[in-house]
Amino acid sequence: MRILTVSQALSYLRELIESDLVLGDVWVAGEVSGPRTQPSGHTYFTLKDESAQLRSVLFRSALLRQRRLADYLTQGSQVIVHGRLTVYEARGELQVVVDFVQPEGVGLRQAQFERLRLQLEEEGLFDAARKRPLPPFPQRVGVVTSPAGAVLHDICNVLRRRWPLAEVVLAPTPVQGPEAPLGIAGAIEMLNRLGDIDVIIVARGGGSVEELWAFNEEGVARAVFGSLVPVVSAVGHETDTTLCDYVADLRAPTPSAAAELVAPDRLETAARVAGGAVQAFAAVRYVAERGATATAALLARAERAAIDPGGLRRGLEEMERRTLGAAQAADRDRHALLRRCQAQIAALDPQATLNRGYAVVHKAGHVVSRVMDISTGDDLVVKVSDGGFPARVAAPGRRRGRRGAAKTNGAVARDAAVQPVLFP
Repeated sequence: MRILTVSQALSYLRELIESDLVLGDVWVAGEVSGPRTQPSGHTYFTLKDESAQLRSVLFRSALLRQRRLADYLTQGSQVIVHGRLTVYEARGELQVVVDFVQPEGVGLRQAQFERLRLQLEEEGLFDAARKRPLPPFPQRVGVVTSPAGAVLHDICNVLRRRWPLAEVVLAPTPVQGPEAPLGIAGAIEMLNRLGDIDVIIVARGGGSVEELWAFNEEGVARAVFGSLVPVVSAVGHETDTTLCDYVADLRAPTPSAAAELVAPDRLETAARVAGGAVQAFAAVRYVAERGATATAALLARAERAAIDPGGLRRGLEEMERRTLGAAQAADRDRHALLRRCQAQIAALDPQATLNRGYAVVHKAGHVVSRVMDISTGDDLVVKVSDGGFPARVAAPGRRRGRRGAAKTNGAVARDAAVQPVLFP
């Protein structure tokens, strides 16, 4: 049998404790006893309960990062500390090296949240300087949420109303439970790998602190921070706050509000285009009129001075012809631009879609967008360009009409774990 020295025994015990995953990331609750701060800046104290006590140390480096920690370490205060267990070999004492302190009344979850929030803030994940602006006219909007909830439906409705030119790409994931953190982070990474997403909405409906906790996990926060695409966080209701909200480029109070922030208003955009065209036409006319006036003035001066009036007149007439030609060409270009803008605006009119031979199917006053929403025998109303007519479902999902049927896009498998789904 090998005989160990005291130093060897304590060193072995320290290595054994520090290699333990549980003891290396531990929360301990107790009463503070005998706190004292040394000239070095380290604070030493004892945590105790009714039957045991544990030596503790809060090093100066932790205090410099979070100066309020020392305020909680007063004689008799009840606290929750986070740190790692080790052995102080010089005295043969078990101690906890503390890196975070909170009053015991806040609860473990709140203490975990505050500790991680301070850590990420110190690393710069919340800096306002790194927040990116949202694209003014997004073409593809990525949505990270559960496909089973009402969140996706609300986002699609708002985008369809405000900016129907945008496509919605769903990265489906659980939004609560043990699988949610990895799923949310993976969905954000998958949308970044697609390469053609303009903005990402990370969304979930309201819930309790426990149900929203996945959005407080470190992996989700770092996935949002690492996204190459601007991220809008829309988790819970307006009063709910998660670490995802802090890291995101923009926080929205609700998923519907996130869609409002992401999408421009098509009517407002059309009005701005029309106003810009009117201003451009006025500018062209103004330049042409000034050129004609200047030409006439020069011609008059030349005639009065009797300096080769014939040659000068011809030169001035050529100058006037070129000026008017350039102004007319610019005016034609502006008219063509206005016609293209008007054509794009007209294409957004739902009636124009019906005029091209498409139809909208209603069931009980609601638009039918999926086959699974109808059943055999359901009474429907089919709206076409000049009116509507009743219909009854014979065999949903077995036939697919040609002209007059609504267009849908199916799932686009791009990743084995997470599959994006395209919504027009």
